Amino acid sequence: MSNVIPFPARPAAAEDDDEIDLFTAVDVAIRDLRDLMLRLQGDEAGRRQAHECLSMLSRALEGAQQQA
Repeated sequence: MSNVIPFPARPAAAEDDDEIDLFTAVDVAIRDLRDLMLRLQGDEAGRRQAHECLSMLSRALEGAQQQA
């Protein structure tokens, strides 16, 4: 017979709780970077930097999701 050790339940978030999990934060940052890239059409250096950041965040999110 196995001995099951229950994990403590996560507390429910309050309605005014502004904290979000890391997955959501990265997902929102990716969306925002896509919007910024559209606005930076005349600034090639800014677009390149935003694209590099978007690529880095996308890879990190995919890796974290695969491990979860």
